[in-house]
Parts: sequence; structure tokens; C-alpha cells
Amino acid sequence: MPLIETRALVLHAFPYGETSRILRLLTPRYGLRSVIAKGAQRPKSRFGGVLEPFTEGEAQFNLREGRDLFTLSGFTLIRSRQGIGRNLAAFSGASLLAEIALRTGTEEAQPELYDSIVSTFDTLAEGTAPAAATAVAAIWRTLSILGFQPEMEACVRCGRELEADEPARFDVEAGGSACRSCRPVGRLLDATTRHEVGRMSSGSGHIDAPGDRALHGRMLEAFLSTHVAADRPFRSLGLFLANLRPDGAA
Repeated sequence: MPLIETRALVLHAFPYGETSRILRLLTPRYGLRSVIAKGAQRPKSRFGGVLEPFTEGEAQFNLREGRDLFTLSGFTLIRSRQGIGRNLAAFSGASLLAEIALRTGTEEAQPELYDSIVSTFDTLAEGTAPAAATAVAAIWRTLSILGFQPEMEACVRCGRELEADEPARFDVEAGGSACRSCRPVGRLLDATTRHEVGRMSSGSGHIDAPGDRALHGRMLEAFLSTHVAADRPFRSLGLFLANLRPDGAA
């Protein structure tokens, strides 16, 4: 019954009984873990009201074999990221990102996933980049880290490498772009958006402002519903999509 200390990101928190809270934590070494913070809702709790979503800290809990809920012994605050709550686009993007991690996370070590989400939450909290663009890029990158990276540079049907300026179809079932010979009908995906998705997924470039935010939203919605949440939609997806419309928050 070792007492471990680890960096931890609060993805979800909810009351348990009259005085406690249950937290879903993402950690770099121990993956996704559930802990109970006893007495956290008391006015003079030692946790000081810091156990809220998007908060990062040093968590201590006893890791017992055969159990899926652990008692939180301590939590030292590193960042609260209250700035996320002041921007609706930032909040909806961070919420969807947290939901994706919660839905797909495991108890295996996930340092790349942890670092990527922490970096995104920092950017959203600081407001140093457009929130919608930051969230879109982070979601495509997260899906790729989790093993759902879309193929955007070659046809997913025949394998032919697409020309740099070649439009294609987005074949969501097959997981990427399809040339017009393999998929002759359907809405065309312009080359600019195709390259943007490829860069976002690989983490090889920063997109200040996706050329067509509404199109990115539709693609993400279709991709998530097909590959990640076929039977249980994400609660925050609707709000996130609303903030990708031209009249939504930046």
C-alpha cells in the first residue's frame, strides 16, 4: 500500500455525500485515477476549495492493488487556471478535451497525453492565443495521441499520396481523406483544411486561425461520434461547436 506523490490534473470533480468530493485525475505515470477527497466540502477543509476541474497539483494517495477508488491524502496546488472559466470558447474546449481523456484514458502511463493537455490548458487560461483555434488543434492532437490519428496526406482507400493542392473527401468511417476516384460523391474537403488537420494531428505546426472553423467542427463531430463516442455523445460537444461558428467566441 505505497503512498505515491505525482503531478495530477483534475479532469472532473463531483460531491460525494455531505462533506467529500470524488475526483478524476489524469497523471503522467499512473494514467487516469479516481480518488476521494474526504472532508473537501467542509468550510475549513485542508484542501482549501482548490479541487476544481482544470486545476493541477501534486497529489498524494495510497495506491492499493485491486481497488479503483483511492483516498486523497494531500494536494498541493500548482495552477488553478481560473482564466479558462472567463472565456466561453476556452471553457467549452477544455471541457471537451477533459471528456475525451476521461472517456478514453486508462491506468497506464500517459506522459505525452498529460503534457499535451496541460500545455493546452495553460494556453487557454493565459489567453495568449485564440481559444477556438487552440482547442481545435488540441483535440485533433489528443485523438492522435490516443491512437485515432486521421490520415490526411494519402487516400485511405487506395493509398495514393494526394497532391499538395488536391481536394479530397473526408471518409470518416475509414479514418481520413479519400481521393475522388475512390469516393466520387460527397462534400469536398479543400486542401488547406486537409493540411491543417494533418498538422494539428501530428503536432508539427501551430494554427493561429483555422481557415474554416465550422468545417473543422463538423469534421470533429463526425470523427468523435464514429470512433470515440458512438453510443454516448459528449456533453460538452454542443457548446464547443456553437463557439466555432463565426458569431461565436474567439
